[in-house]
Amino acid sequence: MSRPVIEPEECIGCGICVDACPQGVLEIVGSVVEVANEDACIACGDCVEECPMGVIVEIAED
Repeated sequence: MSRPVIEPEECIGCGICVDACPQGVLEIVGSVVEVANEDACIACGDCVEECPMGVIVEIAED
């Protein structure tokens, strides 16, 4: 399984990844996106694919 990790210093807070996530894992806090519900992540990769800045990566977990 994997989880999304966001580089907050590069995030522009556009919310595209939030809208792309089918599980509601991400939310905008202040002016950047944060992982709000990591346990709900199904590792679909939609947020990674949709981020226009390329600041979301998936980290594999055991």
